[in-house]
Amino acid sequence: MQQRLVDRHPEVPADQLVAQMVPPPTFDEVSFGSYIPDPNEPSQAAAVRTAAQFAERVTALRKAADKKPLFGKKKPVHGIGLYLDGGFGVGKTHLLASIFHSVPSPKSFGTFGEVTNLVGALGFNNAVERLSANSVLCIDEFELDDPGDTMLVSRLLTELTDRGVSIVATSNTLPGQLGEGRFAAQDFLREIKKLGSLFEAVRVDGPDYRHRDLPPAPEPTSAEDLVEKAAATADSTLDDFDALTKHLSTLHPSRYGALINGVSAVYISNIHPVADQAVALRIVVLADRLYDAGIPVTVSGAKLDQIFTQEMLDGGYRKKYLRAISRLLALSRFEAPVHA
Repeated sequence: MQQRLVDRHPEVPADQLVAQMVPPPTFDEVSFGSYIPDPNEPSQAAAVRTAAQFAERVTALRKAADKKPLFGKKKPVHGIGLYLDGGFGVGKTHLLASIFHSVPSPKSFGTFGEVTNLVGALGFNNAVERLSANSVLCIDEFELDDPGDTMLVSRLLTELTDRGVSIVATSNTLPGQLGEGRFAAQDFLREIKKLGSLFEAVRVDGPDYRHRDLPPAPEPTSAEDLVEKAAATADSTLDDFDALTKHLSTLHPSRYGALINGVSAVYISNIHPVADQAVALRIVVLADRLYDAGIPVTVSGAKLDQIFTQEMLDGGYRKKYLRAISRLLALSRFEAPVHA
């Protein structure tokens, strides 16, 4: 019988939510040594050295925090921060994962969205307690799309660094410029400045892929062929697009990874442009989890590059939507395993 994602209702315990905060499988084996700097971009080699030195400092801080004093009270250890700024395709996530692999456990790695989802799922105080034993918190794709998230993350990072947790983040905008042009509220701008002061910013230059056109989307599969392909693919799921987006609204985004556990391929029928921002942002999270897991995606209906309306693409979440489209297009080119 054909499986459907809408029939899945995963529950993820708090301990598992934190434990699953690790680099995507693509970055399981990376290291500073496996990063190959472009000889024409000296900032890349400099970034590797700075990242490696940061990892050494984090390790030393952890040893100092764990050391028991012979006399008196243990001196408080304050976390340090590193921020890797640069365009797409210059290896920032590679360096971020290399830092993660090089420092002592416990440690956590997640996208900005995963961090905010974790806080939402656990509650702020619980999240702080569970992350406060970390040597480091690695945050990929640092984004500040609304004031609420900004203040939440600023408070979280302040609490964690005060408890000795070091922070390393990547993004495509310098910390002092995050959110610039989006919101004019003085308290928001103040929070942005506060965040920027936590980090030593390091530029990683290279070819800027942000202005390249996305690859053309493949033609959608016919409704009949979609059903046949799903039936012929072991451990696949087949869902109607509207039913799936409605189901996603019933699950906390922190559960989307568990939703697709064990799935070999995802088939979605009747794709159409989305004009609702809440629905679109859930699709972004699902696309990220599918991409992290390398699960092929095949659709019928509209092309995947038409999944968000032009009005959505012209709005404040443009970067997120373009990333989701790019990832879905990449997944649509994967070959799904089929029954023997």
